[in-house]
Amino acid sequence: MDRVAVTVDLPFVGRAEQLETFRAALARARDGEPSAILLSGDAGVGKTRLLTRLAEVAQAADARVVVSHCVDLGDVGLPYLPFTEALSQLRGDEAVDAAVATRPALGRLLDSGLVEPAGPAEQTARGQLFDGIASAIGAAGRPDRPLVLIIEDLHWADPSSRDVLRFLIARLRSERLLLVASYRTDDLHRRHPLRPVLSELLRHPRVDHVELAPFTPAELAQFGAVITGRSVPDEVLQQVLRRSEGNAYFAQELLESETDAAVLPVSLADVLHARLERLDPAVQTLAGIASVAGRRVSGELLAAVALGEPDFPDGAAVDRVLREAIAHHVLVTEDARWIVFRHALLAEAVYADLLPGEVTRLHRAYQRRIAEDGSLGSSAELAHHALRAHELPVALSASYAAARDAMDVLAPTEALRHLETVISLWDAVPDAADRIGHDLIDVQMSAARAASRAGQPGRAAGLAVGALDGTDDARAARLTPDAAYYLIDDVREQEAVQRSEQALAVLESQGPSADRARLLAAYARSLLNCDRDDDSRVIAERAVAEAREFGVPEAEADALTSLAVIAVNEADVAGDLFARSLELARAAGDLTAELRATHNLTANRYYAGDLDRAWTICQAGIERARSTGVLWMGYGVGLLLYRELIRYVRGDLHPPTSGDWVPEAARTTLSTIEFYAAVARGDADVPARGRAMVVDWKRDPMMAMTSGGCTIDALTWAGDHQAAVDLTFRLTEFMSEAWNDYFLGGIWLSALGLAALADRADRTRLTGGDTSADEATGAIFLERMEQTARRGRPRGGRLGPEGRGWVARARAEHARLTGRNHPELWRAAVAEFDYGYRYEVARSRWRLAEALAASGDRPGA
Repeated sequence: MDRVAVTVDLPFVGRAEQLETFRAALARARDGEPSAILLSGDAGVGKTRLLTRLAEVAQAADARVVVSHCVDLGDVGLPYLPFTEALSQLRGDEAVDAAVATRPALGRLLDSGLVEPAGPAEQTARGQLFDGIASAIGAAGRPDRPLVLIIEDLHWADPSSRDVLRFLIARLRSERLLLVASYRTDDLHRRHPLRPVLSELLRHPRVDHVELAPFTPAELAQFGAVITGRSVPDEVLQQVLRRSEGNAYFAQELLESETDAAVLPVSLADVLHARLERLDPAVQTLAGIASVAGRRVSGELLAAVALGEPDFPDGAAVDRVLREAIAHHVLVTEDARWIVFRHALLAEAVYADLLPGEVTRLHRAYQRRIAEDGSLGSSAELAHHALRAHELPVALSASYAAARDAMDVLAPTEALRHLETVISLWDAVPDAADRIGHDLIDVQMSAARAASRAGQPGRAAGLAVGALDGTDDARAARLTPDAAYYLIDDVREQEAVQRSEQALAVLESQGPSADRARLLAAYARSLLNCDRDDDSRVIAERAVAEAREFGVPEAEADALTSLAVIAVNEADVAGDLFARSLELARAAGDLTAELRATHNLTANRYYAGDLDRAWTICQAGIERARSTGVLWMGYGVGLLLYRELIRYVRGDLHPPTSGDWVPEAARTTLSTIEFYAAVARGDADVPARGRAMVVDWKRDPMMAMTSGGCTIDALTWAGDHQAAVDLTFRLTEFMSEAWNDYFLGGIWLSALGLAALADRADRTRLTGGDTSADEATGAIFLERMEQTARRGRPRGGRLGPEGRGWVARARAEHARLTGRNHPELWRAAVAEFDYGYRYEVARSRWRLAEALAASGDRPGA
C-alpha cells in the first residue's frame, strides 16, 4: 500500500453489506469498469475504520491503494491537496511519470521547478491540469493491479479539489480505478459547498452511495466484546447504546472509560475530557498544541511550536510526551511525517476546551514558526494562523502570497478568496500597500480577474467597478477596458458603454495613446453589444488606426473583430477581418481578444447556416479556452453554448457527455441551452423546469427567451395549449421590454404560439367546436411575426436561414390554424430549414405529410 491509512485501534465488526459493495466495485475496476463510492456518515460512526478495512481488502486482492486527505483550513483550504498528495505517492510509476511529463501544468503543480512560470501570454491550462490529474491517476491502474484511491474528509475539500473530483468522475471510461471518498453528513449544513457537488455526483451512473449507519444492538455487543476482551453485561450495553446511539467512536470511549454503568458520562465531550484529565498534564498540553493545527500536523511543525512551551525545554521532552500521547491513544502516527489525532472529534474537543487566550497564543506560535521556516507550512496555512492570532499585517501579506500561489497552480476560486481577505483587512493595516508592493486598486483588479477566471462574472464586475470608483479619473480610464469586459460578461452592456464614454472623455484631452487605443476597442465592443452598430463601426475604425500607430496588437484585434461582426453580409470582408484579428490576438498572447474573435466567427458561420464550419471553429475555440485555463470566462461559456446549439440543430439530441467541470455560475446558463434537445426528446420535466426558471428571467433575457420558448413548445407537445399561448404572450411582452418591440426572437415565439393554437384548433374541429377565438389570437401572432420580419434589424439587414425557416413555419402554422393547411407552405418551411436544422426539417415534413394527406395526395404523404 503506497500510504498507510491513519492507524486506528477500533476492531472491525459488521459492515458486511458495505464490504460486499466495495468488493464488487473492485472486481469491476479490475475488468476496466471504473467507478466511485461515496461513503457518508456522522462523525465517529466508523468511516475511517471502514476505509482502513477496505484498504486491507484491496491490498489482499493485489490492488494498489493510495490514501489522501482533505484538511480543515477554514473556507479556503490548500488547492488540489488530496490529488497532489495522491500523485506524489504515484510518482515513479512509468505510466504516471509519462502522463506528468506531457502536461506542463501538472508538472508545475507537483514540482515547481519543472516548468517556467507562465505569463499572461501563455496561461498554463487549468483544463490541461485537470486532464493531467485524471490521466495520471487513470494510468496508475493495471489489469493485474487496479488502483484504489481513497480520499478522506471531502467535507473539508477546497473548491479546486471539488472541481477535480467532478471532472475525474465525469471522465471515467475504462480505467482500472476505484475511487472511494468519505464525508461527514453532520457537517453538511444547508449552504455547505459540497452539497451541490454531491447532488450531481450521486446521480452519476458510475457512483455508488454507501451510507454508514450506527451500530445495531447485535453489532455493538460484538464490538464491546472485542473492546473489553469479554462479554459485556446487557445492562452496560443498553446504557452504552442509549448514550452513544450506536456511534462507534463514542461507544468505544464509553466502554473504555472504566466507569460504572450507572454513572456513564452523558456526552462524548464529557467522556473525552475524562480521558484526557487522567493523563499527564504535559500530554494534555501537547494535545492542545496539536489541536490548533487541526486533525493532522507535521511532526517537525508540532515540535517547533511545542519547544516554545514551559513543559518542553528540548526535543527529547517533546519526543517523550509524544510517545506517551500515542501510547494512550490520543495521537497516532501516519507515515514518517504526520502526527494525527485518533479521531477528528477528539481534535475538535481538545481545541474547544482551550481558553481564548491560549487559542490566540498558540495560533501566533504556529504563525511565527511557519514565517521563520517556510518548509513547515504554506502561505495559506500562515494566513490561517495569522488570522486566528489576530496578527492582521501578517495575515494580509500571507493572504496575498497565498493568492499568488493559488493563481500559479490555476486555482482562481482560492485566489479570489485570499484576495478578498486582503481587501477586507486593508483598512486595518496602515502600511498594506508597502507590505505587498501593490495598492488596493491593484488588488481589486486582480480579484476581479480571479473571479472572472473562476466563472463568477457578477463578482468580477462588482470588484472592477469598485476599483474604478475608488481611484482617480485618469487611472480609472486606463482600467476601464478590463472592467468593460467584466460588465459585458455580467450582462451589464449599457453600464459598459457608460463607463467607456466617461473614460474616453478623460483620455480624449490627452491625445492619441496606447491606453486610448485599448479603451476605444473596448468601447466599440460595448456599443456592439448594445446593437449600436453604426457607432461601433466609427469607434472601432479609430481604435484600429490608433492601435497600429502605437503598436497595440491586442486592441487592434479586438476592434477588427467588432468590424467583422458588423460586416456580416460581406462574407469575404468579414472573413478577412476575423482572420487578421485572430492572427494579431495570438501573436500578442491576448486570449480574450482571440476567444472573442473565435466566438464571433462561430456565430457568423452558425447564423449563415454553415453548420459544419461553425462546429469546427467552435470546437477549436473550446479546446483553446480549456487548454489555457479560461473556459469559464465569458467567451469560453459562449462557445460551450454554441457547441450545444449546433449539436442540437445537426440532430444530436443526446444529453451532453463532456467531462468539463462546470462552476455554479455557469451551470444554469448551460442547462438552459439543453432545453432544445430535451423538448425534442420528449422529456416530461421540461414544463416544470421552465416554470422554475421564470424567477431568473430578469437576470438574463437571453436565458429567459431560450427557456421560455422551449417551455412553450413542450407545453404544446403535452397538450396544455392554453398555458402555451399564455406563456407566449407573457414572454413576448417581457422580451419587448427587455430588448425592443421587434426583437428577432419574436418570430420564433410567434411561430410556437401559432403551433399551439393550430393544435387546439385541429382538436376543436374534430368535435365540431368553434375555432374563431383561436383564429383571432393567431392573427395577432401572425401580424407580430410579419412586422418583426419587416422591421426587426438583424445584423447585416437580412434574415439568416434559421430566421427565414421560422417565418415560413409561422405562415404554415397559421394556415393550419385557419383550416387552410396548404402543402406548399410546409414545403417552403422544409426548404428553409434544410440548411441543416434536422429536427425542424423532420417536424415540417410531418406537417407536410398531414397537409398532403388532407388534400388527397396519399402517395405523396
